[in-house]
Amino acid sequence: MEKTNAWVLVAGRLLMAVIFVAAGAGKIANFAGTQGYMESMGIPGVLLPLVILTELGGGLAVLLGYRVRLVSILLAGFCVVSGIVFHHNFADQTQMIMFMKNLAMAGGFLTLFVSGAGTISLDGRFQKNQ
Repeated sequence: MEKTNAWVLVAGRLLMAVIFVAAGAGKIANFAGTQGYMESMGIPGVLLPLVILTELGGGLAVLLGYRVRLVSILLAGFCVVSGIVFHHNFADQTQMIMFMKNLAMAGGFLTLFVSGAGTISLDGRFQKNQ
């Protein structure tokens, strides 16, 4: 059962990470457009490199299982804040779904915070009792 749980944690990390890696890469590919969108929502465009680092770097860290507890708590907060800032128009059903997706992802990251990365991870290489 422990071996199965270890692989389930890998799958969970992969599923949580893929959206962030893709989003970060997409923001790099459309830097000016993303910056303009952020500014239209009242967020300074100068913060875009930090957003890209959070999404791409955080996603890769979760995928590889590196400092998963720390990164997960940060990404949970990122999901809640970005959901409130960018998907607060609850009269629009699509925006409501996007907001709920952000909350669900925050819940997934809180679960990873509690469980840790598991034994099949960079974190697990250095932990004896996991």
